[in-house]
Amino acid sequence: MSVSDQVVTGERADLLATLRRHRGFLRQTVDGLTDEQAARRSTVSELCLGGLIKHVASTEERWLRFAVGGADAMRSEPVDWEGQFRMREGETLAGLLAEFDRAAGATDELVGTLDLDAAHPLPSAPWFEPGASWSVRRVLLHLIAEIAQHAGHADILRESIDGTKSMG
Repeated sequence: MSVSDQVVTGERADLLATLRRHRGFLRQTVDGLTDEQAARRSTVSELCLGGLIKHVASTEERWLRFAVGGADAMRSEPVDWEGQFRMREGETLAGLLAEFDRAAGATDELVGTLDLDAAHPLPSAPWFEPGASWSVRRVLLHLIAEIAQHAGHADILRESIDGTKSMG
């Protein structure tokens, strides 16, 4: 039974609604853009809108692998730390959005089934507290924050491309 087929209530419904809302804000920032515009670096940073879409999709996938199987599962696929923020030759905005939607759908399915209290030790990294563990709930809250932060980045990038703002 998929999450779309089941009635999700309470905390799970709140988490899903918040994830979907912030994904929607991010998605809105690329409405009507060409592939060239989505690949454009419109500020001095390396960020482009297509790269942010790609990064959020891969980040969501990585964190849900962690939620299901811990740090080893999270590291089971290599990460292109620099390339994940850029559109590569041959990548299209439509293709990146399809991957974004696929990752979002997989997360949504898991939110309906995972034990929110299940926890795994975080991988060793300088940005994590040594020996800390995160619950599935904490992973989802982290994803919400990550997506919201990148939606804000995307607003700045989009406004610098053509003046369009997703809010205001």
